[in-house]
Amino acid sequence: MKRLLHGLALVLLIGGLAACGPQRQSVFPPTITIQQMHVMPDGTWELTLRLQNNSYTGMQYQSIEGDLQVAQGIPVRLHDKFELDVPSFAGDVLQVTVLPTAPMSQALQAVAAKGSAGSLAYTVRGIVHCQPNLDDHPDNKNPRDFPFKHDDFLSPVPGIANTYR
Repeated sequence: MKRLLHGLALVLLIGGLAACGPQRQSVFPPTITIQQMHVMPDGTWELTLRLQNNSYTGMQYQSIEGDLQVAQGIPVRLHDKFELDVPSFAGDVLQVTVLPTAPMSQALQAVAAKGSAGSLAYTVRGIVHCQPNLDDHPDNKNPRDFPFKHDDFLSPVPGIANTYR
């Protein structure tokens, strides 16, 4: 019985000492998806990108560099600079405008002709530049670059012209 109490005391002592260390904030890559796409009158596509923070700490996102590929076609550049403070496990949106290629526009018109039953495959990929929120983690000031890639489908939104989700 005495050995059991000594063993239990040792485990409690080690657990107590481990709790005295600094809190570790785990940082993970965000998820970036197209929440909505609207075809503008001049032919450009206005993308509403959803940036989902998957980290245990708030993150300050500064820019995105990548590309958008639609229906196995030639990708177009996806680039924007912004300032987004996103709390841990939360998301936010940003607007990015892209100029589609002619085959991309034709593929979208073919999907629009099918109505809400049509869908168009897309891929967004690239790098997002960010750093942990200094308020949550003041001693971690080093910026991070996270690669991202997301494959999904866009479909016309019923009742809203030139809009896809």
